[in-house]
Amino acid sequence: MVKSMPARSEVNINETWDLNSLFTSDEAFNDSLSTIEKDVEAFESSYKEKTTDAASVNGLLKAYAEINEKLIPIGTYANLKLSTDQTDDEAQMLASKFGSAAAKISSRLSFVTSELLELPEATLEQAMQESDEFKVYLEKLIRQKQYQLHPEVEKTLAAYSSTFNAPYGLYNTTKMVDMSFDDFEVDGQSYPLSYVSFEGDWEAETDTKKRRAAFDAFSTKLKDYQHTTAKTYDTQLQTEKTTADLRGYDSVFDYLLFNQEVDRSLYNRQIDLITSELAPHMRKYAKLLQKAHGLEKMTFADLKISLDPTYEPEITVEESKKYVNDALGIMGEDYLDMIERSYSERWIDFAQNKGKSTGAFCSSPYGVHPYILISWTGRMNEVFVLAHELGHAGHFYNANRAQNVFNARPSLYFIEAPSTMNEMLMANHLLENSKDPKFKRWVISSIVARTYYHNFVTHLLEAAYQRKVYERIDSGQSVNAGILNNLKRGVLEEFWGDAVEINEGAELTWMRQPHYYMGLYPYTYSAGLTISTQVSKRILDEGQPAVDEWLEVLKAGGTKSPVELSKMAGIDITTDQPLRDTIAYIGDLIDELEKLTEEIEGEVTTNSSK
Repeated sequence: MVKSMPARSEVNINETWDLNSLFTSDEAFNDSLSTIEKDVEAFESSYKEKTTDAASVNGLLKAYAEINEKLIPIGTYANLKLSTDQTDDEAQMLASKFGSAAAKISSRLSFVTSELLELPEATLEQAMQESDEFKVYLEKLIRQKQYQLHPEVEKTLAAYSSTFNAPYGLYNTTKMVDMSFDDFEVDGQSYPLSYVSFEGDWEAETDTKKRRAAFDAFSTKLKDYQHTTAKTYDTQLQTEKTTADLRGYDSVFDYLLFNQEVDRSLYNRQIDLITSELAPHMRKYAKLLQKAHGLEKMTFADLKISLDPTYEPEITVEESKKYVNDALGIMGEDYLDMIERSYSERWIDFAQNKGKSTGAFCSSPYGVHPYILISWTGRMNEVFVLAHELGHAGHFYNANRAQNVFNARPSLYFIEAPSTMNEMLMANHLLENSKDPKFKRWVISSIVARTYYHNFVTHLLEAAYQRKVYERIDSGQSVNAGILNNLKRGVLEEFWGDAVEINEGAELTWMRQPHYYMGLYPYTYSAGLTISTQVSKRILDEGQPAVDEWLEVLKAGGTKSPVELSKMAGIDITTDQPLRDTIAYIGDLIDELEKLTEEIEGEVTTNSSK
């Protein structure tokens, strides 16, 4: 049974991450923040209005890189402390202090980009010839030139950066601090409810009455905050639209896709093809769930349940290590060493506690090891979540060592490929090592429900909804709770058709995702999984050569575009074939689930008749 969440101070320290690799104390953090502010002042004094030729360009960028390397762990520490307990006043103040300081620092450093772009292009090209170290950075800078504003405007905008980031902070405060859930009742018994327990346990609860009651109670509380959250979101949207217009982009879409290094054709294809061609497969899966659970009707509140309510393997944190090592062993000794360190050196925060950020993420500060946040429920599907986040960790563990601070991070379009790749490797490993039909069905249903439902359905439907929202914003309109609810409900109803009843509260799921404060992020999950599905097939077919190529892709970081990175891995994403192949693969998995279910039911019937 789901228990109420303990306070952060009450959890086992071994289930928490160790931030000492960043700073040993808040005092050390404060000292470092004071030092970096002085360093930035000295940097500005030494380099502002003194960059005139190729040599001084490279000298400026070398010093600028050093400033960034010092700043990253400071920001990471502040963000990670807050993410484990949003109710912690000290953590709130620490994050706020960093946000204010970062805005001032960003304003002081804005001259770097402005002055470099005021130089003749020939000077920048000569700097590239004289040093490969900053070639990629300067190429991306030149691409940005047409959207650059006057230096004083850039400085002012940078000074307002913490204000522009405020909607995300407001969203998290509303969600994790102000929103307090009452217990809900089923047949006279009370059950505790929180954001973490709903998304980690109640959403997948096999008891239909409890699951639907939890969904209703959860949705009722969300509804209380819908207008505040909608206003917060509209502020984010209007800020992005204003910025896009000021910089001269044709649309807010072009502005948000610019740094992803892809055009709107790749963005639209991902949404349009999946919405139309995956829907029939997923409706079939929904009907399979309905039959397995004997439900009179299938509702939105039932979509996260497992296919077999009597078969739910459990796993401890310690047991997860063997599964992860065995599944990802194909990636080589260096990769396995990273995984071992992530456990032994406490890079992972497993604890469940009040105020902790929901979901899971990996933070990979340059010059330090990655950190993973997850709320461990003990359900076997957590091993897929952990493999996913270790995919991010392995990506940046490799990229950060191979590239400089400017070149390590790839386009957002590609960012979810290494993470979902690990989910595929985990699934392949589990399927290869069991002949038990019930376990095989559990694995395949986990791939469909966790890997593909989460990335190809949940996040993709977010993207379809998000596109409709931005189309309104692009035409000069705004949004409120009523509009957002209608848009979300429309997207859900179109995808699920008559296979799933979109019950009251489903339209409020737009309130649950932080992704809407990160630009056009949701669609990149399916983009990354399209790439990783095809690469994982290559690894199954070709073995080590495909693995070696994939490791080179990870090391390349942000030195290549998503199209180039995919090509390195043997996948051509300029065509729709990889996406169509992946959708077909999902369809095959669902067909296999039907066959396994019939086989298992047949065995049960045979045994019961003996």
